[in-house]
Amino acid sequence: MKITPKNTDETGRMYALRILKKNIVDTTLAPGMMLSENELAKELGLSRAPVREALIELSRSDIVEILPQRGSRVSLINPELVDEAGFFRRTLECAVVRLICEMNAQNALKPEILLELKANLNQQDFFIKNPADDKLMELDNEFHHILFSCCGKERCYRLCRDMGIHFDRIRHLALTTVKEPKIVNDHFEIYEAICRGYADYAEKLMQKHLSRFKIDEELIREQYPEYFA
Repeated sequence: MKITPKNTDETGRMYALRILKKNIVDTTLAPGMMLSENELAKELGLSRAPVREALIELSRSDIVEILPQRGSRVSLINPELVDEAGFFRRTLECAVVRLICEMNAQNALKPEILLELKANLNQQDFFIKNPADDKLMELDNEFHHILFSCCGKERCYRLCRDMGIHFDRIRHLALTTVKEPKIVNDHFEIYEAICRGYADYAEKLMQKHLSRFKIDEELIREQYPEYFA
């Protein structure tokens, strides 16, 4: 597993949950992989109890399966759950980008927000030319987080993030499998639409952007058929 240090404000359960989620999303813990509480606890430097609690919490999101008498397993990618997470995210983010455009058209959007988005996009452009999949995923998430944050929809973002773990596995696999800069190009186009206050166009771009996973999913399924339910 890829393990980062425990934050000072994290409980053992929170730490185990964060590390497990990250490794499931980037498929270090691949779909279908069996998970041993003992081994995970040893790697994380924790007792079994917080690891077990984290696995139970992940099972509530259907990303981990608890198998009686056998242990736990990373769930295979379920296209229905991916599609539902995508639907939820498109519904929220299309509304958010429309709201931001309306705010900008009314001069209610702080100028520093546009500067923050542009700085993020410049970094994305750098990591497209100097590939680092984990960094690009991090910047992608940050771009969308800024959109929610700047219009006061932080709680909506957390809901989107928590439900999106099924969607996120496809996103990460697309970065390593499809290897096309379309996602970053989409971000630049969305940014330009926001700058001009073009709400209808920005919403259309976001809809297209968050629907790309359907094409990516087909390509990923061809390369990793064993990952899918």
